[in-house]
Amino acid sequence: MIRTEQLTKKYGSFTALDELTLTIEEGTVFGFVGQNGAGKSTTFQILATLMSPTYGTAYIDGIDVCKEPAKVREKIGYMPDFFGVYDQFRAVEYLDFYGASYGLTVDERKKIIPQLLDLVNLSHKSDSYVDLLSRGMKQRLCLARSLIHDPSVLILDEPASGLDPRARIEMRGILRELKAMGKTIIISSHILPELAEMCDEIGVIDQGKLVAKGSVTDIQKQLEQQKLIQVKVQKNIDQTMMFFEDQSHVINLNQLNETDFEFIFTGDDASQIQLLQQAIAANIPLLSFHLVETNIEDVFMEITKGVEEE
Repeated sequence: MIRTEQLTKKYGSFTALDELTLTIEEGTVFGFVGQNGAGKSTTFQILATLMSPTYGTAYIDGIDVCKEPAKVREKIGYMPDFFGVYDQFRAVEYLDFYGASYGLTVDERKKIIPQLLDLVNLSHKSDSYVDLLSRGMKQRLCLARSLIHDPSVLILDEPASGLDPRARIEMRGILRELKAMGKTIIISSHILPELAEMCDEIGVIDQGKLVAKGSVTDIQKQLEQQKLIQVKVQKNIDQTMMFFEDQSHVINLNQLNETDFEFIFTGDDASQIQLLQQAIAANIPLLSFHLVETNIEDVFMEITKGVEEE
């Protein structure tokens, strides 16, 4: 449904997007994760036909976004990270204006607008002026706007940005409904746990490069080859650290305080069990020995750290 091939955008000597090659299947909710300036919005603006790449290609449902932008716009609903609203419109007038812009007839607009307001939980605000709506309500209204022509693909740039926890929960619920309707959704955010919760796949972009792609579980497995283990001892932390330093698969020891230290372990599960058995046999005064589970933030920081150091 969405495909890019070596998609690149340069501004002079600065590369905002660096040969992005990506495929998103129909009906997928794909999360695009990256820090500010990583290339998320640049990618979205190219997909939304608002910006031309320096080179490379992008396709929406097989249609080239550069060669046939008008056809692409019929397929997509785009919600930018900074959206504009007409404050003097009522919510229903706002959607009616955009429906007319897409060529919907009066009868079509009268049918679809109440349905959209219901979908985004704004039916009770249909006659309210846009400037009197809360930020969360405005963002839901803009999401409704992007759906006015019933697109098959949604491009949502930071839709939960600036929302309070309740508004974020409401937005997540709406996105689940859209997924159930069969929409293909690409959504960007820096709120990593929320993307992990709602997306089928996640792509991590850093400095314009796609550095990881897959399910949350798949991306976490990329780091499982290097496990972080924390150890607490009753006494003799220096001698204990020297013992572990001499063992196989143990690297990057780091003392945390007078009784705790951590290290990276590169072995498999059997080797990890063997290491613990060796420590017990050597009478190491262990109080605890445990694997630190990685969450999606840990994954993101570890993956992008490698790009920064290159």
